[in-house]
Amino acid sequence: MEEKRFRIILFKSVSYAMKAEKILQAEGIPFKLIPIPKEISPDCGICLRIAAECETAVREVLAEKVEISGDLPYA
Repeated sequence: MEEKRFRIILFKSVSYAMKAEKILQAEGIPFKLIPIPKEISPDCGICLRIAAECETAVREVLAEKVEISGDLPYA
């Protein structure tokens, strides 16, 4: 089975995703804001797509600054 190269980080609101965007930009951690995939939620929203190897760094940087509601492997 093919290993997923990316993870998506989910937030409770768009404002949390935007706050995370600013924090990760300041830290120089690569990411991309993307629409939440329809297979995850039919609602409109955004999430962060990160490289799988950056997950630990992202969690450490966002800890106590932005609440993450979930993360999943992503193609």
